[in-house]
Amino acid sequence: MELKSNEEKITRALLVSVDTGEYDAQASLDELFELVKSAGADPVLSVTQNLQKIEKGTFVGTGKLAEIAEICESQEIDLLVFDSELSPTQIKNIEAETDVRVIDRTTLILDIFAQRARSKEGKLQVELAQLKYMLPRLTGKGIAMSRLGGGIGTRGPGETKLETDRRHIRRRIESLKEELSDLEKHRQMLRSRRKKDGVITCAIVGYTNAGKSTLMNCLTDAGVLAQDKLFATLDPTSRALKLPSGITVMMIDTVGLVRRLPHHLVEAFRSTLEEAAQSDIILNVCDASSDEARTHMQVTTDLLESLGCGDTPIITVLNKCDLLDETMLAQDFKACVRISAKNGTGIDELLNAIENNLPVRMKRVKILLPFAQAGLANEIRNKGTLIYEEYVAEGLSVEAVVDEALYAKLAKYECE
Repeated sequence: MELKSNEEKITRALLVSVDTGEYDAQASLDELFELVKSAGADPVLSVTQNLQKIEKGTFVGTGKLAEIAEICESQEIDLLVFDSELSPTQIKNIEAETDVRVIDRTTLILDIFAQRARSKEGKLQVELAQLKYMLPRLTGKGIAMSRLGGGIGTRGPGETKLETDRRHIRRRIESLKEELSDLEKHRQMLRSRRKKDGVITCAIVGYTNAGKSTLMNCLTDAGVLAQDKLFATLDPTSRALKLPSGITVMMIDTVGLVRRLPHHLVEAFRSTLEEAAQSDIILNVCDASSDEARTHMQVTTDLLESLGCGDTPIITVLNKCDLLDETMLAQDFKACVRISAKNGTGIDELLNAIENNLPVRMKRVKILLPFAQAGLANEIRNKGTLIYEEYVAEGLSVEAVVDEALYAKLAKYECE
């Protein structure tokens, strides 16, 4: 009896890019390599075509497409990944010529997001983005979508399967929007409660694989998955961080970004990204060891501006600085905090930067309240951060962190 292995074959992918001069095609292709690896496939080769404009029918032109077909056959390619969005007609024509499955950059990112989503909201957001992207592309499915349908729930024998599928997807999209709207209301209530309770929030944003999750774990022991992959974590995480002064802030980890992030994803994850817009402080984390560090930082900055974060204090955090020498850092970057989240270096400076950008100036005090003024202790508990209290013969000994307004009431009771 012959035994067969159950090992799953790794998908061999050929990456295809067209350079029209609109953006840095090579840098985008390099990022596509990392995205394909993050999705679990093997990027075997890449092909780049220089064109003044995209070919409407085949994207790369008939000559280059024939060359790609030969490569697919000789290299046993299972998947073609294009570094741009493809139209339904282009996908149909390319698959017909190469006899290989074709996906584009947006489909790839959506696939990675679908693998990574764990929370209910994350899964709903991914499904919504997938359906919105799929809806206008159903026409490229050919005969499979054109057969006639009929029966209960349809308009009759004259309706095609394409029309039925479109109606089903539209209904599902509306249902997902309603569910996400309810979740967004809940998120807004949490934000309002945090504001009412005086909770200070600090959002970690940045390019994917910049080390945001590693930094979150370093600061708060959050236990977030941290891997050398693009979009290793997708769902936002919130954890409390106690600063050296005794003040507690809520740290929020957000979804990572990539260049040319499809607008479907920006819209789908807008409610999650708005956690950054609503925060009191933003940490813009960048991988300083990357050759594309400045570009990555600009991508994040542009998104923050689009979310209306212009008035929010933004602390630029250069991570992985242990991989660079000081002369390179001094030359390329200024006015930033340099850290290594993996090694824990520079974390003290980062905590000081957070304290210096707190929305309300806080002060750590030691006071001795007379018994007649013991009521002020309740105000400290409600409006400040109580570190220590003890009843002594003279009154109530308190150590706390308070804002300037409360300190004005307590200053006369301050002791050495």
